[in-house]
Amino acid sequence: MKLDIPLLRHFVSPGMLGLTLLVGAQLPAMAQSRPSPAPEVQYRVLTVTGQGVENIQTTQAQVRLGVDVQGKTAEIVQQQVASRSAAVVSLLKSRKVEKLETTGINLSPNYRYNNGQRQLIGYRGSNIVSFRTDIEAAGSLMDDAVKAGASRIDRVSFIAADDVITAAQKQALTKATQDAQDQAKVVLSALNLAPQDVISIQINGANAPTPPPIPIQAAALRTESDATPVVGGEQSVRASVTLHIKY
Repeated sequence: MKLDIPLLRHFVSPGMLGLTLLVGAQLPAMAQSRPSPAPEVQYRVLTVTGQGVENIQTTQAQVRLGVDVQGKTAEIVQQQVASRSAAVVSLLKSRKVEKLETTGINLSPNYRYNNGQRQLIGYRGSNIVSFRTDIEAAGSLMDDAVKAGASRIDRVSFIAADDVITAAQKQALTKATQDAQDQAKVVLSALNLAPQDVISIQINGANAPTPPPIPIQAAALRTESDATPVVGGEQSVRASVTLHIKY
């Protein structure tokens, strides 16, 4: 079969025309030749979460108490609150309590309602402080605070010392990690599989929740020689660790 390409006859020889046609025929095939992408590495992952709990003995009491005063005028109420609060704070400082701080100051009008009518009958003021002390000293200290002028005790809760909580958090995390590893070994062994590398770790924290506060009424505190009994307990530090294990 003879190809007749008028334009090419004027510029190229028959031998060159054959070469040109051959190269042109090969170009599409060369353009379509691309290297295939490398296959992605696939592996299986087991996700397991371990729990750890460390129980520690509470040694400190967190106490919140203060002064609550009612009177005819704002000036009188404020003076009495300031005087009695100063006496209570002075007592607490003399006993070398820890983390003593003011948590609330309030002065507000006190109204009485009669047949839909509001009548001002005086003012109410308060000053609240919080502090930490050894559990053994908490009872007698609250009794003395009432004698010094405190008229309200809002709550008492029990906690461990900060350094003890920190050590317990580390121990709880260690237990949680070991628990996660043990669970993974049991599951994979039951399936005749073997764990390989840990590809990621998620630490959900190691927290020491504060025990629920114990409400105490100031009027219920004993004023005799015997101190109000205060008994602490245990505090639980919990941790959670999640492992992603390749197998």
